[in-house]
Amino acid sequence: MPRVVGPHRRGGRELSLQADAPTLRVSALLLVRDRRVLMVRARGRDVLYLPGGKAEPHESDVQAALREADEEIAVRLTAADVDFFGTVTEPAHGQAPGTMVAMALFLVRPGGTADAATPVASAEVDEVEWVTSADAGRCPPAGVETLRRLVAAGLVD
Repeated sequence: MPRVVGPHRRGGRELSLQADAPTLRVSALLLVRDRRVLMVRARGRDVLYLPGGKAEPHESDVQAALREADEEIAVRLTAADVDFFGTVTEPAHGQAPGTMVAMALFLVRPGGTADAATPVASAEVDEVEWVTSADAGRCPPAGVETLRRLVAAGLVD
């Protein structure tokens, strides 16, 4: 039986973390416009995700977020266009029980090149959608926690 470390509190609820549970390291982009954040629905998935994914072995978290934004929503940015917003650690959606995701979040600075960009769905993504906290029920746990933090920061309704 895995050793349980905890309890821990996340987003107002209690979690029990297993000491040997795997944690997936991912990066995601926060593109906010008109008090909404851009999310995507990946091919064959039923929930909304932030544009992002796993880092390649040679990449930093910010490099992974920028590459994934280009691949998933055709928005090309540089590290100068984003600020680190935080990391959310939540149960990983669609993974084995006990698997966690640690998602580094990078907020796109307003007034830069991304303001003129029109995000479009790529071959990996079925659709792009601008969402608010009212859409939290359509998101996995990491997306719900990210929306909560964006609301708390006064960026998203």
